[in-house]
Amino acid sequence: MSSTGSVFTILGLGALAAAVLPRLVRGRPLSMPIVFLAAGAVAGLLPLPLPELDPVADRVWVEHITEVCVIVSLMGAGLALNRPFGLRAWAGPGRLIGITLPLTVLATTVLIWVLFDWPWATALLVGALLAPTDPVLAAEVRVGEPTDDENDEDEVRFTLTAEAGLNDGLAFPFVLAALALAAAGGVWAEADWGRWFGVDLLAKAAIGVAVGLALGRLLGWMFFRAGSSSLRLSEHMEGFVALAATFLSYGLAELAHGYGFVAVFVTACAVRAAERGHGYHKVLHGFTEQIERVLTAGLLFLLGHYLVTDGLAALTWEMVLLAVALLVVIRPLTGWVAQLGFVTGPRERVVTAVFGLRGIGSLFYLAYALGHHGFDGQARDLWALTATTVALSVLLHGASATPVIRRLDRLREIRPPGAPP
Repeated sequence: MSSTGSVFTILGLGALAAAVLPRLVRGRPLSMPIVFLAAGAVAGLLPLPLPELDPVADRVWVEHITEVCVIVSLMGAGLALNRPFGLRAWAGPGRLIGITLPLTVLATTVLIWVLFDWPWATALLVGALLAPTDPVLAAEVRVGEPTDDENDEDEVRFTLTAEAGLNDGLAFPFVLAALALAAAGGVWAEADWGRWFGVDLLAKAAIGVAVGLALGRLLGWMFFRAGSSSLRLSEHMEGFVALAATFLSYGLAELAHGYGFVAVFVTACAVRAAERGHGYHKVLHGFTEQIERVLTAGLLFLLGHYLVTDGLAALTWEMVLLAVALLVVIRPLTGWVAQLGFVTGPRERVVTAVFGLRGIGSLFYLAYALGHHGFDGQARDLWALTATTVALSVLLHGASATPVIRRLDRLREIRPPGAPP
């Protein structure tokens, strides 16, 4: 069998499996990402005539394909959220962004410095790229399709979905901080922290929000209230328009030197707010979910293939220790701290704190960072560490999400949060 024939055969089987697997694994302690990760690992062990996979040599295409996967996921997450924006209504994800995200970066950076003989810039980079979460990899912990009920989302699913939608973009300042430190030769005092604070932390985030709001409101008017029926796309139920909104918001924000990830998520939320109960949102969300599923399945297949063919060879016990510590100690602890005094009950706080999945965003940030000077000599170690962390998260959270969330749902029906025992 030729290499081309193998690739197309696997692509066809993968696309078919991406359509069938979600229904086959529903209700079981298993997830579609686990299956594709395992399939990639098995393919790597078999003598199949597949192309060589090297994320270091092929950094550019890895960066762009993970970039597309992330922004499509962000559009889907924003369109799925039923709850209108408000400081009190969004307090849960706000706490995880404002407290858990920086604490996770800090704790991971310090642990890297303790375990590895790596420069501070590399330690900070690892902290930044492993901080974003991604509930796409465990469907049970994210909200479902859009509905016309603003109050049908439980706090755990809403908080985890909104957190992932926001922190995929708001982790970028920490990545840029690592790049600034590397550019300064690892000397903290010589890095341009004034520019980082004013531009990378504040201005770019503000531009992303502004672009997202402006475009989202414009598209919302066009979809639902334009005078011409040709422009009111909600009447024609064209799902692929979600891709237009995704690429437009991301591209315009990047051209304006803002954070495109933030712009995409805000655009999705603004489009949703334009006519919250309209059935067109289900069409848009369904289309993005299908694209997201195919992209995620392909990337996880490649991740499993890379791990068994190259990644595990560079793995050390310190890397495994760091990955485990991040998933079972750092994220749960920082997630719990962020929710102290929050309105939810203790069981909801525990689940929200524990299910901070690592995913495609981490792979994108690493590929992006390696396109800059300062980390070339550690590229293979960084890929092995990041890929292992994502794989462990897929396995751990993917297998536990269904039984944990189902038990939480049953307990919520029996005794609502805050009710006396």
